[in-house]
Amino acid sequence: MKPILYSSGDAAADRRADYAEMLFASGDRAAASELMAETMNLAPGWATGWFRLGEMHEATGEIAAAADAWREALRLDPADRLGSALKLELVGAIENAGGISSAFAETLFDQYAGKFEVELVQKLGYRVPELIAEALCATGRSSFAHALDLGCGTGLMGERLRAMASFLEGGDLSENMLKKARAKSVYDRLARQDLLTFEPERNSADLVTAADVFLYVGRLERVFAQVAAALVPGGLFAFSVERHDGAGDLHLGESRRYAHAPDYLRRLLSDTGFDLVAMDDAIIRRDRGTDVAGLIVVAERKTQSVWLDATLDDVPALDAHPH
Repeated sequence: MKPILYSSGDAAADRRADYAEMLFASGDRAAASELMAETMNLAPGWATGWFRLGEMHEATGEIAAAADAWREALRLDPADRLGSALKLELVGAIENAGGISSAFAETLFDQYAGKFEVELVQKLGYRVPELIAEALCATGRSSFAHALDLGCGTGLMGERLRAMASFLEGGDLSENMLKKARAKSVYDRLARQDLLTFEPERNSADLVTAADVFLYVGRLERVFAQVAAALVPGGLFAFSVERHDGAGDLHLGESRRYAHAPDYLRRLLSDTGFDLVAMDDAIIRRDRGTDVAGLIVVAERKTQSVWLDATLDDVPALDAHPH
């Protein structure tokens, strides 16, 4: 994957962009967005510059202009490493991006890997792996032959699962996250994995976990179907989400994370061949000084699933940002 160009490649444009940032930081946002717009005349092919211009327009309330800038960023970078589609969704310029693009997620977590655990655990009070492990123990099952940890990150969930699993497998989109996980030596196998397209070995696992992963996915139909395919009958699926109590199945917040409605999860689990075992409210972390409400969910793969055998092959891969 090509790196994001934080420099335009034009020295004059970069100087103007730097001055626009100084104006923005000083509180003169209107002047900053005006100067950044002029800068883009010098560097019209600079996707990062268009994205930042969109943010500056948004800060001054110029939403239509912001959307135009993000559309241009997305045109120049169709893989969407900057998350332009999510910004367009947040301002109502597109209905539903379908989830975070794989390229954006990879970029985000590659950059975040070095400080991930300090930021998340020590500063934000993250405790989802602990909560999932407790929920699993509450089922009365504490031993698994083959556990699959989706979106394993640096291995925080894996550290909790190691004593439970004879064989522990992890996957993540970010290679930098996987390097951190490998250094812990808690997984028997690690591989790069994109949840929007992954196809697991069928009936291979008796436990699948996803700790704070689905907030970066959006719609979960395909992922749940693939998890059902990976699990043996009677296998457990344990995961967390941010809780959404408003209208609709899911909601994209200003954090650019998705929250999911309990009824959506219940319906989807039933439709994809699961019996719900537990769905518990929990505070899963803090964000900007506020507790984040979440759900810790455990479901069991039904011993027989006509739906799964008949329709799994018909579930399409998600287009992360149709436009």
